[in-house]
Amino acid sequence: MSAQGDQEDWTRHRQEVFEAKEQALHAARQAEHEKATTMIREAITRFREAGIAPVPLRAKPYAGPGTIRTALEGWYLKKDRTLAVDTEGRYYVMRVDGGLRSRLQGATPEPRPAPLVVGRGARDGDSFDLPELLQMRLEDPVRP
Repeated sequence: MSAQGDQEDWTRHRQEVFEAKEQALHAARQAEHEKATTMIREAITRFREAGIAPVPLRAKPYAGPGTIRTALEGWYLKKDRTLAVDTEGRYYVMRVDGGLRSRLQGATPEPRPAPLVVGRGARDGDSFDLPELLQMRLEDPVRP
């Protein structure tokens, strides 16, 4: 076989390995999201049973002070109100563009895949296992 044929085989093999790893990573993320969403929905049921009502959720701008209205209703997961879940069990990072339009008309953050470890890779004390964080909010909800 020629050197060029060897190079093409090697390149094709590398591409196949890369694609297999990407598919495995996507499947793992999807499985994590589904498990986390189940936990969130169970927590929402416990919130409601404990009389913890959903609140109107407000987002923080990427830059600048204040908060921005959203059409979402749910529960904040962190005291700084940067993470929340809505009444349907969707997970949100409550950060939006803080331009004039959003300040006047409001904004809607996009739901994100829910993680099992919130703040993974953050400083010590800034990451929580999702079940631990949900239990903390059941015991000490973030009030508006």
